[in-house]
Amino acid sequence: MIQRAAKRLLDVVGSSLALVVLSPIIAAVAVLVRTKIGSPILFWQVRPGRNGEPFQIVKFRTMTNDRAPNGSLLTDEERLVETGRLLRRWSLDELPELFNVISGDMSLVGPRPLLMDYLPRYTAEQARRHEVRPGVTGLAQVSGRNDLSWEDRFELDVWYVDNWSIWLDVKILVTTVGRVFTGRGVSEKGSATMTPFEGSSEHERNDG
Repeated sequence: MIQRAAKRLLDVVGSSLALVVLSPIIAAVAVLVRTKIGSPILFWQVRPGRNGEPFQIVKFRTMTNDRAPNGSLLTDEERLVETGRLLRRWSLDELPELFNVISGDMSLVGPRPLLMDYLPRYTAEQARRHEVRPGVTGLAQVSGRNDLSWEDRFELDVWYVDNWSIWLDVKILVTTVGRVFTGRGVSEKGSATMTPFEGSSEHERNDG
């Protein structure tokens, strides 16, 4: 109980300080997005939070809304403009998530909130990643990010759930800073982002 209270305190204080210190950068990114990508500046999407409860995640937009002649959205590769790649390279698109942390929907550290569509695709063990609040950064992110397979990422997420501590959170936060400067694992090789998670094998689901 004390550790959980300390984690929440770290989230609120850390996010508040980060918003103050990074406010010039946040303002500059907002102007850049408005100028190079257009309105809206922010991207909102429903994601699963703790216990799979939905919440609205907020990020800076990195893709256009360009559509094909038939009205369907173009591929991520086609809609991810150079400005968007730059924001993702430095993880600047994630900065608005600090407001999600202050509101209590997210934590500074935890498994990344993925898509609602993925919920029925997890094994019972993989679904345990939702036993804690999702994070702005996490163990999987500092261990390879999108260079990892989905299964490896989920294994790290569950390990974090079972072994988290304030000191582990601090270590992940410090490591995250270094990862941001290297840009490692921002996207999967050969993809603009990461191949969608289609579910583990039938054998793994049955074992789960």
